[in-house]
Amino acid sequence: MQSAPYAQHKRASTKRPADGWSTLSLVKTATPGIFRKPGAKTRPYVVVYRAAGKQRKESCRTMAEARAIKAARESDDLRGEFQARSKITLRAYLADWIETYQGNGRHGFREGTRVEYRRHLKSGAHAFFGERLRLTDVTPLHLADFVRWLADPAQHGGRCYSDSSIANRVSPVRAALATAKRDGLIRHNPADGLALPNRQRIEEDEENITKALSRDQLRHLLEVPPDDYKLLIETLASTGLRISEAIALQRRDLQLDELRPYLRVRRAIVRGRVEPPKSKHGRRKVPLSQPLAAKLTTHMDAVLDRTDTAWVFASQIGTPLDADNLRSRLIKPLMREIGAPWAAWHTLRHTYASLQLARGANVVQLSRALGHHAASFTLDIYIQLLDGEEADPLHLDDHLYHPRQIDGKPVSFRGRA
Repeated sequence: MQSAPYAQHKRASTKRPADGWSTLSLVKTATPGIFRKPGAKTRPYVVVYRAAGKQRKESCRTMAEARAIKAARESDDLRGEFQARSKITLRAYLADWIETYQGNGRHGFREGTRVEYRRHLKSGAHAFFGERLRLTDVTPLHLADFVRWLADPAQHGGRCYSDSSIANRVSPVRAALATAKRDGLIRHNPADGLALPNRQRIEEDEENITKALSRDQLRHLLEVPPDDYKLLIETLASTGLRISEAIALQRRDLQLDELRPYLRVRRAIVRGRVEPPKSKHGRRKVPLSQPLAAKLTTHMDAVLDRTDTAWVFASQIGTPLDADNLRSRLIKPLMREIGAPWAAWHTLRHTYASLQLARGANVVQLSRALGHHAASFTLDIYIQLLDGEEADPLHLDDHLYHPRQIDGKPVSFRGRA
């Protein structure tokens, strides 16, 4: 006759299943397929089930959770939708994903973006999520906590991330989870519907204002550079190219013998890597003035490399220029010298847009020359550079006590409720 304790704690079979784990230490419960593991504190319940031809087990915290797991796995198996839970952790998956990701199929993926994603993952997801959190266990609550952590200055030594900085750190996590879903590693993307902060902030008058050089500043800038860089700076100011696009120009990109000379933008050099333009709109033709075309012709005649792929603006040993190096060594000192210490390479692009608008250029044409995706985008950036976009100031005395005349007759003022 069995003793009472033994009858209450009847041990499961000690037979070792084919997949290698043993039920030797598990205790049966009243629900078939659900066991308790004596001594376990955090996840004492174990669900044993058969799916996709194999016997499997999962541990959990409560009996209710165990029953839900058992019902869900058996239901998935009957519908043929069962997916074995991957043991890979979120951090391990992110580390592998960033090295192999090639975009979502609709758009390409730039290597420069990979560098940015890797940096944002290091300061974001890898710093927040625990090492043991599995990819399959990530929930919307985990991601919401991640966003709250990013938005809390106390978690970052008092540093307050802007809304855009938070979005930048969430973006690679979103993309990685979308990839995991497409690859069948997770059934649902927990990032779907994730809300990002949109906090109101008071902007100072000088924040986010597009600045261009004055004509006097530009005239001075074209006079003071070393001879080796005068043509580069003039080309930037005359075409609105990004510095990354200008240093990537090759001989074959210059069409200087045409009745209307132009250059073609086909590539950019970003942090030493040759890449396509930022978008399909970045592939463009930019017209050149005859004087600038003549200077470029003389310049290219002196370049020893006669191949079509010779760099237009190269170092003394024929390699592409380094924009970051030139920023600190050349353009910033020059900008300080002309009285524009706030300016850098991109200011020349703004100056080009400013001069084109001042001469009455069509915004659509300007947008195409700059490689923007839409004229409305160009207008949003440069609208403050337009003369006359503001109403004239209103002087009340002129209207109340000195009414103006039209056709010799005074215009009366009548108040209305």
